[in-house]
Amino acid sequence: MHINVFIDSQTLELTDDNGVLHRYSVSTASKGTGQQEGSWQTPLGRHIIRAKIGDGCPLHTVFVSRRPTGEIFSSELQENYPVRRDWILTRILWLSGTEVGFNRLGNVDTMRRYVYIHGSPDHATMGKPGSKGCIRMHGKDLIELFDRIQAGISINIVNSREDIL
Repeated sequence: MHINVFIDSQTLELTDDNGVLHRYSVSTASKGTGQQEGSWQTPLGRHIIRAKIGDGCPLHTVFVSRRPTGEIFSSELQENYPVRRDWILTRILWLSGTEVGFNRLGNVDTMRRYVYIHGSPDHATMGKPGSKGCIRMHGKDLIELFDRIQAGISINIVNSREDIL
Protein backbone atom coordinates (compact mmCIF):
# COMPACT_ATOMS: atom_id res chain seq x y z
CA MET A 1 0.00 0.00 0.00
CA HIS A 2 0.96 3.62 -0.51
CA ILE A 3 -0.47 7.08 0.28
CA ASN A 4 -0.65 10.09 -2.04
CA VAL A 5 -1.68 13.55 -0.88
CA PHE A 6 -2.74 16.02 -3.59
CA ILE A 7 -2.51 19.68 -2.57
CA ASP A 8 -4.61 21.01 -5.47
CA SER A 9 -7.62 18.79 -4.72
CA GLN A 10 -7.03 18.56 -0.95
CA THR A 11 -7.36 14.79 -1.07
CA LEU A 12 -5.48 11.83 0.34
CA GLU A 13 -5.58 8.50 -1.48
CA LEU A 14 -4.69 5.11 -0.06
CA THR A 15 -3.62 2.91 -2.97
CA ASP A 16 -2.25 -0.51 -3.74
CA ASP A 17 -1.10 -2.20 -6.96
CA ASN A 18 -4.72 -2.42 -8.13
CA GLY A 19 -5.49 1.30 -7.71
CA VAL A 20 -7.22 3.57 -5.22
CA LEU A 21 -8.57 1.77 -2.16
CA HIS A 22 -9.99 4.88 -0.52
CA ARG A 23 -10.02 8.66 -1.04
CA TYR A 24 -10.35 11.12 1.85
CA SER A 25 -10.89 14.86 1.97
CA VAL A 26 -8.10 16.64 3.89
CA SER A 27 -6.91 20.12 4.79
CA THR A 28 -3.28 21.11 4.28
CA ALA A 29 -1.48 24.32 5.26
CA SER A 30 -3.17 27.66 4.80
CA LYS A 31 0.28 29.06 3.89
CA GLY A 32 0.77 26.61 1.01
CA THR A 33 3.65 24.20 0.52
CA GLY A 34 7.27 24.39 1.58
CA GLN A 35 9.95 22.54 3.44
CA GLN A 36 11.50 25.31 5.56
CA GLU A 37 11.37 25.05 9.33
CA GLY A 38 9.10 27.76 10.76
CA SER A 39 7.26 28.24 7.46
CA TRP A 40 3.97 26.71 8.67
CA GLN A 41 3.70 25.12 5.21
CA THR A 42 2.99 21.52 4.22
CA PRO A 43 6.17 19.81 3.00
CA LEU A 44 6.28 18.22 -0.44
CA GLY A 45 8.02 15.06 -1.59
CA ARG A 46 8.56 11.49 -0.53
CA HIS A 47 7.92 10.60 3.10
CA ILE A 48 7.15 7.63 5.29
CA ILE A 49 4.86 7.28 8.27
CA ARG A 50 7.52 7.13 11.00
CA ALA A 51 5.13 6.54 13.90
CA LYS A 52 1.48 5.80 14.56
CA ILE A 53 0.26 7.39 17.80
CA GLY A 54 -3.04 6.99 19.61
CA ASP A 55 -4.10 3.43 18.80
CA GLY A 56 -7.21 2.65 20.83
CA CYS A 57 -7.83 6.21 22.00
CA PRO A 58 -11.44 7.41 21.79
CA LEU A 59 -12.61 9.57 18.90
CA HIS A 60 -11.69 13.24 19.54
CA THR A 61 -8.98 12.47 22.11
CA VAL A 62 -6.90 15.63 22.59
CA PHE A 63 -3.13 15.33 22.05
CA VAL A 64 -0.46 17.76 23.21
CA SER A 65 3.18 17.01 22.37
CA ARG A 66 2.03 13.66 20.91
CA ARG A 67 0.55 12.55 24.23
CA PRO A 68 -3.15 12.15 25.04
CA THR A 69 -4.19 14.71 27.65
CA GLY A 70 -7.10 12.66 28.95
CA GLU A 71 -9.52 15.20 27.46
CA ILE A 72 -12.09 14.62 24.73
CA PHE A 73 -12.64 17.59 22.42
CA SER A 74 -15.94 19.41 22.86
CA SER A 75 -17.32 22.87 22.15
CA GLU A 76 -16.92 23.66 25.86
CA LEU A 77 -13.23 22.69 25.76
CA GLN A 78 -12.74 24.83 22.68
CA GLU A 79 -14.36 27.79 24.45
CA ASN A 80 -11.95 27.32 27.38
CA TYR A 81 -8.94 27.46 25.00
CA PRO A 82 -9.96 29.98 22.33
CA VAL A 83 -6.39 30.69 21.15
CA ARG A 84 -5.61 27.04 20.29
CA ARG A 85 -6.50 27.03 16.62
CA ASP A 86 -5.21 23.73 15.24
CA TRP A 87 -6.44 20.96 17.54
CA ILE A 88 -4.60 17.64 17.25
CA LEU A 89 -7.21 14.97 17.87
CA THR A 90 -7.99 11.24 17.65
CA ARG A 91 -4.74 9.84 16.12
CA ILE A 92 -1.36 11.03 14.85
CA LEU A 93 0.58 9.71 11.87
CA TRP A 94 4.03 11.32 12.23
CA LEU A 95 5.73 11.98 8.89
CA SER A 96 9.43 11.66 8.13
CA GLY A 97 10.96 12.92 4.89
CA THR A 98 13.15 10.58 2.86
CA GLU A 99 14.88 13.10 0.56
CA VAL A 100 18.08 14.39 2.22
CA GLY A 101 18.40 18.15 1.81
CA PHE A 102 14.83 18.51 0.56
CA ASN A 103 12.60 17.22 3.38
CA ARG A 104 15.08 15.37 5.60
CA LEU A 105 17.83 16.74 7.88
CA GLY A 106 18.87 20.33 8.49
CA ASN A 107 16.25 23.08 8.53
CA VAL A 108 13.96 21.19 6.13
CA ASP A 109 13.42 18.06 8.22
CA THR A 110 9.73 17.09 8.18
CA MET A 111 9.95 14.97 11.31
CA ARG A 112 11.77 17.63 13.34
CA ARG A 113 9.11 20.10 12.16
CA TYR A 114 6.50 17.82 13.80
CA VAL A 115 4.43 17.48 10.65
CA TYR A 116 1.61 14.95 11.07
CA ILE A 117 -1.54 13.62 9.58
CA HIS A 118 -3.90 14.20 12.49
CA GLY A 119 -7.54 14.43 13.41
CA SER A 120 -9.56 17.63 13.68
CA PRO A 121 -12.89 18.64 15.15
CA ASP A 122 -15.93 17.51 13.14
CA HIS A 123 -16.74 21.12 12.29
CA ALA A 124 -13.28 21.74 10.73
CA THR A 125 -13.50 22.38 7.01
CA MET A 126 -11.91 19.75 4.79
CA GLY A 127 -11.28 20.18 1.07
CA LYS A 128 -9.52 23.52 1.44
CA PRO A 129 -6.24 24.61 3.06
CA GLY A 130 -6.50 25.61 6.70
CA SER A 131 -3.85 23.90 8.84
CA LYS A 132 -0.59 25.17 10.31
CA GLY A 133 1.49 22.78 8.18
CA CYS A 134 0.04 19.38 8.99
CA ILE A 135 -2.48 17.35 7.01
CA ARG A 136 -5.79 17.36 8.86
CA MET A 137 -8.58 14.80 8.55
CA HIS A 138 -11.90 14.24 10.25
CA GLY A 139 -11.55 11.79 13.13
CA LYS A 140 -13.59 8.89 11.74
CA ASP A 141 -11.69 9.04 8.43
CA LEU A 142 -8.37 9.09 10.27
CA ILE A 143 -9.28 6.08 12.40
CA GLU A 144 -10.19 4.16 9.24
CA LEU A 145 -6.88 5.09 7.57
CA PHE A 146 -4.86 4.46 10.75
CA ASP A 147 -6.30 0.96 11.11
CA ARG A 148 -5.50 0.06 7.48
CA ILE A 149 -1.82 1.01 7.39
CA GLN A 150 1.43 0.15 9.11
CA ALA A 151 4.24 2.44 10.25
CA GLY A 152 6.78 2.71 7.44
CA ILE A 153 4.22 3.04 4.64
CA SER A 154 5.36 5.47 1.94
CA ILE A 155 3.55 8.74 1.34
CA ASN A 156 4.03 11.24 -1.49
CA ILE A 157 2.85 14.80 -0.98
CA VAL A 158 2.52 16.51 -4.36
CA ASN A 159 0.88 19.61 -5.78
CA SER A 160 -1.16 17.66 -8.35
CA ARG A 161 -1.65 14.20 -9.83
CA GLU A 162 0.82 15.13 -12.62
CA ASP A 163 3.58 15.45 -9.98
CA ILE A 164 3.38 11.89 -8.62
CA LEU A 165 6.90 10.90 -7.66
